This record gives sequence, C-alpha cells and structure tokens, in this order.
Amino acid sequence: MRPKRLLLCALLAAGFAPLIGGAAEDNEEPTASFETPSPSHGRYLLMDGNGRAVSNGDFPGRFQLISFGYTSCPDVCPTTLAEMAAILTRLGKEAGRLQTLFITLDPERDTASVLQHYVGFFDPRIMALSGPPALIRRAADNFLVRYEIVREPGAPAEQYAVDHSAGMFLLGPDGRYIRKFAYALPAAEIGERIREIMIRLANY
Repeated sequence: MRPKRLLLCALLAAGFAPLIGGAAEDNEEPTASFETPSPSHGRYLLMDGNGRAVSNGDFPGRFQLISFGYTSCPDVCPTTLAEMAAILTRLGKEAGRLQTLFITLDPERDTASVLQHYVGFFDPRIMALSGPPALIRRAADNFLVRYEIVREPGAPAEQYAVDHSAGMFLLGPDGRYIRKFAYALPAAEIGERIREIMIRLANY
C-alpha cells in the first residue's frame, strides 16, 4: 500500500467518509463482500511479531478492539486501521485501557516485518497478530468473520485478493466479546461509545 493511498484512507476515516457515501447505521454491517451476525464470543490464540503466543485472555483489565484483514487490502483495511488510530487519539488518557489489534487473514504474504511496518504507519500502539492458517481460521470463525482467497483467471499464484467481512470487535477487560462496530461507522462515534462502555463497566 502506497503512503499516499494510506493517507487518503486516513483522511476518510477521520471524518470525510460520510461525504462520499454516508456513515452506516450501527445495526448494519457493510462488508467487503459479506454480512455477518454478531458472535457470541471472541476467542483467539495467535502470535505477535516476535513469535510470542497471544490470546484474548492476555490483556487483563484492558479492553480490546480487533479488526481482521490483510496488508494488500486496497481500501477497507487501511480505512479501518486509520479509524483505530483516530479512536486511540480521541480516547486520550483512556487509550491506555484499550489494546488495538489487527489480525491478518493472509499469513502467507503478511510476514512479521510486513505487518509491523503496516500497522506502525497508522499507530505504533496497534498490535499485529498472525499464525498458522488453521489458527487464523479458528479465530475468524469465532468472530464470525468470513473470508476467502480470490484469484483472477490466469493471474500468478502470488497475486490474489482476500475477500473478507469488515468491522471492529470490542472485547471487555475479561477478554469476552462485548459488541461489533460496523464498518464505516465514524471513528468519533465509536470512540465515544467505547468511552461510555468503559465508564459503565467501571461502575459495576
């Protein structure tokens, strides 16, 4: 992904997306190709850039905001990561209570160094996760994220797209699923909803 293209996506996520297509209603789940219901749980067991095992239970006391995608994604993934970065900025000091995560659906091309460079462009606080295809498939299934490899006829084997559902998933401080935020929901609105959830759960 070229920096100019990433910058454009960042500007769109920062607040200009409604001007070109309108923000989605929260009960809608626009996706790259699929629409999915909400999962009942959000478990995963993958690896970070250093090969360390990471699971949904490894961030006690912190919320998790998770997206699935791949670094060659032309628009959905960079827009989503730009929104993640904007959400962290809007949360200010409360951002320390939120771990943002990007889970690749393309482990063959998304090496640890590629992932680290990619997410670092948006915000160094975003953690990239990968792993064997079977573990990635299991994690995606747990979040009801659907994806498939799409190749054009006659294209080289290494040239393909990954058609996948979009959106961000919020887990609570106990690592359990709370809710999904629809793709293209403004980052400002997501940030405020996460802040409200943080306050509400803190009062229990």
